[in-house]
Amino acid sequence: MTYLSIGLRVLLTIAFMGAGGVKLAGVEMMITTFDQIGFGQGLRYLTGSIEIVGAALLWMPRKQVIGAALLGGTMLGAVMTHWFILGPSALPSIVLGLLCSAVLYIHRDQIAQVLGRASTSNA
Repeated sequence: MTYLSIGLRVLLTIAFMGAGGVKLAGVEMMITTFDQIGFGQGLRYLTGSIEIVGAALLWMPRKQVIGAALLGGTMLGAVMTHWFILGPSALPSIVLGLLCSAVLYIHRDQIAQVLGRASTSNA
């Protein structure tokens, strides 16, 4: 599972660092897309920041589940935005969301700790 986790995290890091970077850099296509969404450019900055931070968390010890959850939630929002506002295919967002879910599943042992319910058993 270690190699699978590393491979998935590499793919997600490349995708989200690139996507977050173009959002934060203000690439014209991103500005236009977020204008179509209608919530202003602040959402573009927020989304780009979440993508960069989420990708970084994928590599921090015992924080992979937080990064995967942040990125997966962002992809859920992206899918809904594509379905209800933008119109083009939501397939890339669905695939990235599923990859985030796989990382979340692989690192599910971290969930109790993140929620403050760390188990005292060694199971």
